[in-house]
Amino acid sequence: MTGYRPLVFAHRGGADALPEHTLGAYLRALEEGVDGLECDVRLTRDGHLVCVHDRNLSRTSNGRGLVSRRTLAQLDEFNYGSWHPGYPGDEEPSDLSRLLTLERLLEAVRGCGRRVRLLIETKHPSVYGAEVERRLVKMLRRFGLAEPKPDDPVQVTVMSFAALALRRIRAQAPGVPTVYLMELLPPMAGKARLPFGARIAGPSVELIRNRPGLVQAIRAAGHRTYVWTVNEPEDVEMVLRHQVDGVISDRPKFVLDRLAHL
Repeated sequence: MTGYRPLVFAHRGGADALPEHTLGAYLRALEEGVDGLECDVRLTRDGHLVCVHDRNLSRTSNGRGLVSRRTLAQLDEFNYGSWHPGYPGDEEPSDLSRLLTLERLLEAVRGCGRRVRLLIETKHPSVYGAEVERRLVKMLRRFGLAEPKPDDPVQVTVMSFAALALRRIRAQAPGVPTVYLMELLPPMAGKARLPFGARIAGPSVELIRNRPGLVQAIRAAGHRTYVWTVNEPEDVEMVLRHQVDGVISDRPKFVLDRLAHL
């Protein structure tokens, strides 16, 4: 493994230590030295992109109902940290309890003063369909990230389980790298072919475990591999043996510490 070192991404900000998709979690991950961050985005009723994984609010907030049926102001009324064991119990709204918008996350990444890769997953199915990607590309353009430049410290990659979503990104922002996420192995992927618009394979760690030849086949086809969600010691060792290109983890500091001993 001489010279090998994968990128390490904080899944939802490093959801093991702090409440997922909160600004505090992302800032901590950056301080710990991750190469990049991963987030999920959904559209609110009034057209804002917010960093929330589930379509329903009940797991990660004290709210109820669908994200898509509420406005940004309504969503901002809830606490998004108190459910998590790592929540410090702040009574006043803080970076560990407030709803995080993609705009705020991009501002934080832009202002952190170092190179950061940001993986943005668009969640589908969505009642808003193609509007999710349209709004995302519009925001990336506003931040100057829709046409990647090699010397820009912030590099964005878009991910999705929906091949159609990646085609939309390819059509609207052809320079933005895309990851086709896989939980099960689609027929085409068995031969390491990815859907049109996808440039990187994003298999789950369970899929790699069950298909040990997949990473090699993907590499032979000329694609990179980002694996999610790699949390357990045995899974970290497995993906390192496969020499994957990116490790997406709820425990990014644990992965970084392991890489320090390579």
